[in-house]
Amino acid sequence: MSAEMMKALGPGEGRVDIVAWPGYIERGDTDKNYDWVTGFEEKTGCKVNVKTAGTSDEMVALMNEGGFDLVTASGDASLRLIAGKKVQPINTDLIPSWGTVDDRLKSAPWHTVGGVHYGTPYQWGSNVLMYSTEVFKEAPTSWKVVFEETTLPDGKSNKGRIQAFDGPIYIADAALYLKAHKPELGIKDPYELTEAQYKAALDLLRGQRQIVHRYWHDAMVQIDDFTNEGVVASSSWPFQVNLLKAENKPIASTIPEEGATGWADTTMMHAEAAHPNCAYMWMEHSLSPKVQGDLAAWFGSVPVVPAACTGNALLGDEGCATNGMGNFDRISFWRTPVSKCESQAEGCVPYYRWVSDYIAVLGGR
Repeated sequence: MSAEMMKALGPGEGRVDIVAWPGYIERGDTDKNYDWVTGFEEKTGCKVNVKTAGTSDEMVALMNEGGFDLVTASGDASLRLIAGKKVQPINTDLIPSWGTVDDRLKSAPWHTVGGVHYGTPYQWGSNVLMYSTEVFKEAPTSWKVVFEETTLPDGKSNKGRIQAFDGPIYIADAALYLKAHKPELGIKDPYELTEAQYKAALDLLRGQRQIVHRYWHDAMVQIDDFTNEGVVASSSWPFQVNLLKAENKPIASTIPEEGATGWADTTMMHAEAAHPNCAYMWMEHSLSPKVQGDLAAWFGSVPVVPAACTGNALLGDEGCATNGMGNFDRISFWRTPVSKCESQAEGCVPYYRWVSDYIAVLGGR
């Protein structure tokens, strides 16, 4: 059974266990300026324990095993967690800062079902095209540089010099590219694909496999590949771009003309959370403008609380614009593909097939 929604907060239980994306919950270990855990622990007495996960599938698996209170779930995980009754409805009355959340995200379809909220928005952003400024004197205008074999501005092929994301949801990136370049396929939504559209996306990805250097899911490995392995273009997160730029590496990023996929992440509470009071205290803490701004500065994401965009020393008053605040409408946010879909009368290919078929693509089948 899924838990009942909490009606009132009690005293903290002394700890909270969170599954999070890398870089999402920092206590100053990497850089002492970025610490939104220590103050929370001192104020609430709730010790924060974090387990990082590199993909949404990994997050779902960890939540299915249990033993965690919260997860920072992207839209391709959140609906699965709700459908699987692994997370509980959130009582927004117990989160005083709920009213400060961006109105576009309060009832977003990846965490709200039947008018019920299953989490508090955390951060959002786009998957970007990261590229070497030594190879590309100007930003690439299309995702073509990672999807099709082509000659790059330095006169050499892109074969073995590009990367792709190691997660089934990346099929949507292929679909978004085809939506722009093969309009005859009739793709309306990259997460709602008919059999024919889906087959075209898989065919594009099979061709891409011939030129991929590595399928990445570990941000730190990707950073090393751009630094030492000759990789010059890939889908990426602003997090990697920021870290490479901080080391003065010749790196930049762009959202090409086709648009981009992206993520709007939600802090969701396990149906059987052992530390629910500390979990609610963390959700409230996570919405403070200071935490939101510091996190956006660190990760390269956009705050879900617009007030965080001004007056934050780490983010700066241009930080939200730099991180893509104005790109909201150009992003196709991750969500779980389902068979009953709105944009295609004949139905769509559900996520379990994306999983098995993407594994086959990676394996060369």
